[in-house]
Amino acid sequence: MALDLDFVRSQFPAFSSPLLSSHAFFENAGGSYPCVQVVDRLTRFYRDRKVQPYGPYPGAEAGGAEMDEARTRLAAMMGVAREEVSFGPSTSANTYVLAQGVRKWLAKAGGAVVVTNQDHEANSGVWRRLAEEGIEVREWRLDPDTGSLNLETLEQLLADGKVKLVCFPHCSNVIAEINDVAAVCAMARAAGARTVVDGVSYAPHGFPDVAALGCDVYLFSAYKTYGPHQGIMVLREAFGMHLPGQAHFFNHGVLYKRHTPAGPDHAQIAACAGMADYVDALAARHGIGGDAAARNRGVHDLMRAQEVAVIQPLLDYLAGRNDVRLLGPREATRRAPTVAVELTQVAEPVSEELGRNGIACWAGDFYAVRPLEALGIDREKGVLRMSATHYTSAAEVSLLIAALDRVL
Repeated sequence: MALDLDFVRSQFPAFSSPLLSSHAFFENAGGSYPCVQVVDRLTRFYRDRKVQPYGPYPGAEAGGAEMDEARTRLAAMMGVAREEVSFGPSTSANTYVLAQGVRKWLAKAGGAVVVTNQDHEANSGVWRRLAEEGIEVREWRLDPDTGSLNLETLEQLLADGKVKLVCFPHCSNVIAEINDVAAVCAMARAAGARTVVDGVSYAPHGFPDVAALGCDVYLFSAYKTYGPHQGIMVLREAFGMHLPGQAHFFNHGVLYKRHTPAGPDHAQIAACAGMADYVDALAARHGIGGDAAARNRGVHDLMRAQEVAVIQPLLDYLAGRNDVRLLGPREATRRAPTVAVELTQVAEPVSEELGRNGIACWAGDFYAVRPLEALGIDREKGVLRMSATHYTSAAEVSLLIAALDRVL
């Protein structure tokens, strides 16, 4: 079954905005368009529910109920308990807070942490700084020729049984190769280690089945999954209740409060239920039934099939040029539709010229300084990044290729 692209695009107000629709949008990795369900929920909350939630009067009761609905429905989609879903101001903030709990845990229990040099800095720097507390940090290094993380390398890092935590990305925001999360988590678990997965660059291409992946923590950002600016952390109970709490002491008994010291953004949390509305709308449109997790899996597969078909021509085009270096796999099936290239010149002026040619994309290091350095790419030079998602059309990709022909 093919994704009904006309229906999909009708769910995003941006495509009817004169300002936003003036360009073909290829900066989705920086933040997706919000779906209409999220926009409507956020608007309604500010209009009709913008009071302290959970109080004993109608507006407060309605606001609290919608916040609970967001947590409950997202948890059901991802195959986890509602208490295992936490909201925070950003994934960077959530990861930072989580690292403080890990620091106290490992300072007492001992053990090493594995980090990669394929990650966005949000899932790298906070773990590397644990070395300042005397905690051993080991680096799982990418292959400098391919950008890949090899399981054989991880196996060697785990061999002595001292590793207690493995932190890695579902996919990089510049290399984009989809890592085998289930295999990594199984290997880590067999060695006695917990796992933290940065899913920020993968979740926009289909919400994960966290239970099937087998990780202890899965982090992603709602503003990249068609929602508001919130960081979402799935923290499995067995790990989350074991880590020292980072919130008010009287909240330590509630898992979704235990590691969220910041006060909740009521409206944005409530609006996150709109992401579940959108998944359900796609499922209904395409005849996908079952429980929330089954509907999510079906929609995930629809999204991925659309993205693979649409982005492969761009990968083929770039692989055929001798004046650019394509980062990550050439096969769309092996990667997210986030496509970064090293140019012969500084990348940012090229993105500016593409903007004058009707293409919205960007250039820079994208907080992926470590992977770019590992690949031998000068940070000041940066990379040109063009990122699609399931609402990107084949016609837009053709416009991008034509613009690249003119600009490069």
